[in-house]
Amino acid sequence: MKIQLFDKVAPNHVAQITKLAQSGQYTGCTFHRCIKGFMIQGGDPNSKDEDLSNDGTGGMGERLNAEFNDVPHVRGICSMARTNDPNSATSQFFICDAVASSLNHQYTVWGQLVSGYDVLDKIQDLPKVQGDNPGKASQMTKVYIEGN
Repeated sequence: MKIQLFDKVAPNHVAQITKLAQSGQYTGCTFHRCIKGFMIQGGDPNSKDEDLSNDGTGGMGERLNAEFNDVPHVRGICSMARTNDPNSATSQFFICDAVASSLNHQYTVWGQLVSGYDVLDKIQDLPKVQGDNPGKASQMTKVYIEGN
């Protein structure tokens, strides 16, 4: 998947995503939460281990203050996952599989898929091994940032 970064509307989130990708910290993470017709979520370092029960509970990097913006959550939009605290995003992110207007102005949009929609669809269709989690089948194997 290739993602266009929105550094003008979410500069701190883009900087953190870039830093984590360039340092190799996303490599080996999985898309641990995949809900067809909604989104796929990944970026949790806990998803690198064999314990599926802790997937979705970890993070890397500093907590970020929300940078809510006017970019709508539509198919292909990349946005930060967080807890109930709007200023709790660290490394987990999601890629929308469909329009999700209820997320607008609630989560920080930081990018959009420019290619790889077929990969998004394939990840969505993976068999789940626990809940919404397809396990290691959805592992991120090569994550890098080109000049932005």
